[in-house]
Amino acid sequence: MGLFLRWFLVLPPAGFNYKYWLHAHSHVALLGWLYTAVFIALWQAYLPSAYRQKKVYSWQFWSAQLAVAGMLFSFPVQGYALFSITFSTLHILISYWFVYQFLKDARSAGISRGVHQFSFTFIKAALFFLVLSTLGPWSLGPIMATGHSGSHLYFNAIYFYLHFQYNGWLSFAVFGLLFWLLEHYELPFDLIQAKRIFRLFFWSCLISYLLSVLWIKPALPVYFLAGGAALLQVAGLFLLLRLLCQQRIALLSLFNFWGRFLFLLSLTALTLKIMMQAATALPYMADLAYNIRNFIIGYLHLVLIGFITFFLFAFFIQQEQLQAQTRSSRWGLGVFLAGFVFSEALLFLQGVFFWMGWGMLPAYFELLFGVGVLFPVGLILFQIRQKPREGAGS
Repeated sequence: MGLFLRWFLVLPPAGFNYKYWLHAHSHVALLGWLYTAVFIALWQAYLPSAYRQKKVYSWQFWSAQLAVAGMLFSFPVQGYALFSITFSTLHILISYWFVYQFLKDARSAGISRGVHQFSFTFIKAALFFLVLSTLGPWSLGPIMATGHSGSHLYFNAIYFYLHFQYNGWLSFAVFGLLFWLLEHYELPFDLIQAKRIFRLFFWSCLISYLLSVLWIKPALPVYFLAGGAALLQVAGLFLLLRLLCQQRIALLSLFNFWGRFLFLLSLTALTLKIMMQAATALPYMADLAYNIRNFIIGYLHLVLIGFITFFLFAFFIQQEQLQAQTRSSRWGLGVFLAGFVFSEALLFLQGVFFWMGWGMLPAYFELLFGVGVLFPVGLILFQIRQKPREGAGS
């Protein structure tokens, strides 16, 4: 769908609504891929075998896939309307069901008192942010009903959802799975420092939503609060990298070549993400980021693919749920990574050209589509002959 959106910019197909397809793309990416992958990772990592066998999780999984399929086919046809809103609302309700059941079973299994008690702190925060993020979509109905569609309030409700999705739910799930690896393979770490990292990231996530509203030029105290949240994130990043550096040899030895490479790319993307987010605390940079769409798209891809997706790939490869040993899987990962790197380079370079007033890059849309082809080709090659080993990840 992302590739189809890029084809719109080269040769717009008649009878298709770009905005409708954009809504479909964003929903399927967040809920079809990322939500599903984290659902499986948490189910696999934290729940004992007896709990994983419960049919309720199969019901939740397939119900969520049905909701995503509904969004996949309804958004391109009607945008935000009856059927697409029904399916997206259904997915929200299914996510509530998952949060309730997962926490209930985790409590019954004693996860909070076991070997994974610290990493589970991140997971509980992730689930909290997942529920919190849904206040954004719930508020859109009243906002639109009162005639504020397209207003600052309307867009800030959307940004509320996105912020607590990727900075809260998805990022904290990744942090939790990262510390799960340290706990599971008995790699010692400073628990006091780790708790400090959690607090810095948790409170900065709550407050840094203000970075998403600086585009409306709020009162001066909002800028100071947003700047403070950005500094908290930078401090949390510094402590996290220092903690991981202390166990870098043992940690990296858990992965094969491709898993290690993806893991390091994920950490690099996390570092760039936090530095870019911190820069938007400056009024000039906030205006620049929100006025040049290329920077926004490049940043979102950096976070959702570079940081979160690459970590999930590394985690599933390490847990032998995905394989990167066959020739096709190695080629697939290489092609996919090339697509990501070239795509990011083009998006940010075009953003710089707009910033400097130099206009369009030559054949920019054609180049963007060309490198976009590498994403599905890489994924198809990677999926060939994927066959997880029996009992992998147990």
